[in-house]
Parts: sequence; structure tokens; C-alpha cells
Amino acid sequence: MALEQLRLVALPGIPLVQPGDDLTDLILDGVAAAGEELVIGDVLVVAQKIVSKAEDRYVDLRRVTPSERASELAQHTDKDPRLVELILSESVEVLRHRPGALIVVHRLGIVLANAGIDRSNVEPERGGDRVLLLPEDPNASCRRLCLALADRSGVAVGAIINDSVGRAWRNGTVGVALGASGLPVLLDLRGRRDLYGRSLEVTQIGLGDELAAAASLLQGQADEGYPVVLVRGLAPAAPADDADALLRPADEDLFR
Repeated sequence: MALEQLRLVALPGIPLVQPGDDLTDLILDGVAAAGEELVIGDVLVVAQKIVSKAEDRYVDLRRVTPSERASELAQHTDKDPRLVELILSESVEVLRHRPGALIVVHRLGIVLANAGIDRSNVEPERGGDRVLLLPEDPNASCRRLCLALADRSGVAVGAIINDSVGRAWRNGTVGVALGASGLPVLLDLRGRRDLYGRSLEVTQIGLGDELAAAASLLQGQADEGYPVVLVRGLAPAAPADDADALLRPADEDLFR
């Protein structure tokens, strides 16, 4: 896949999302507000936070009772034991921990800090202490969104749910694809020739993550208020898959 140009548009006017909100309507309103119409091949990159909010993935820490293991880990990580209990409940393995950090394998297979649970841009609730979990099934959320957008607009598009995560050996977070539908997220270039005719042996492109990271530049991390980005100009000649294709098997992961 060779690209000469890729266009990204942060959709304006997306309101603060509440549980039960119809993201399809909000996205189509944002497309119209941007002066655009969806075309075949477009991809919508949607911030994880608004998907989790629409799916009501809130948990009030007042209702969480920490286990003995959570209480012990809380002492080592300087975290609220109730939060640690939630992290454990959303995870299948604890890989690393130190003060301020708890690195886990999420039940979705993603390695990340704190199981993706946080309070940033989560509306406070009177008398409560709410946190927000990742979507139950980001790939399924993307599939539903693609079907709904096609039904209401008449145009087949792709969708990515992105979130910001840290990386081994690198400072700073970047956007990654938690879920995807309607586009290839992993491009296998093995067997193609380089500029000098040598056959590529191991090269695979994480297209889903590259789009997620590009969209993150427009979405921002604080009070920017642009949770949905329209990506236009892709023409990948590969079958669509979901974000699970980006997960490296544990037996091939040299960092575990």
C-alpha cells in the first residue's frame, strides 16, 4: 500500500457523551458539522473514552471491596486498593509492578498499565468516586458502529476505537487500536521486494495502530474535545480484520 496523501479531520461539535447515547447519530452530526459526507473507504477513529461512556462502563469505587491480593499490591504500587481490585478483575495476569505502576495483561489480550482504567475526563458524581473501564468488546463495538453508519448513511466505512498506551523502552504514550472493523489493521509485506530487490522477510505494518496514533494527534489528551477523527485516503489492498490481529502471541513476546 503506497499513499501519497492522507487526510484527517477532527469532527466538531461532539458533545459530552452519556450512557445510552447513540454514537452513530453523534458521529453523523459531526461529519455534517465538518462540511463533509462519508465516502467509501473512510475510517472513523473513535476515542475509547466516549465508547466506554456510551456503554456505561462506569464503576463507583465505593461499591468495590478489595481482596487480600489487591490490598497487598496496593501497598507495593501506592494505589487505592479498590482500584487495584478492579484492575485485577479486568486482567488475566500481572506482569510488572512498582510504586505508581501496575502493568497487566488485560482480559482482551492487550498489555497495558492499570487495565486501561482511569479517571481522566470522567465526570465526577456527587458523593461518588467513579472510574471508567475499557469497552466490554471493542471489536464488537466497532462492528456495530460500522453497520449502523452504513445503514444510516448508505456508505460502508471502517472504524477504530483508539486509546493511549505506553511502550517498552520509550517515553510518552501513543494511540493504539483497541478495536477495529471494516479495514485491515495488519499489513503483511513479507515477500515483497525492497528498493534493491531484496525480499522482505519479517516486515508487517501495524496499520491500525498507525491510524490510531495519527488520530490521537487531533483528539488530544486533555480538554481538546475532539474524540472522533475522520480518516480519508486509504486504499489498502488487503482483507479487513479486527484489532486482535495486532496482538503478539505470548510465546513470541520477548518482553514478558
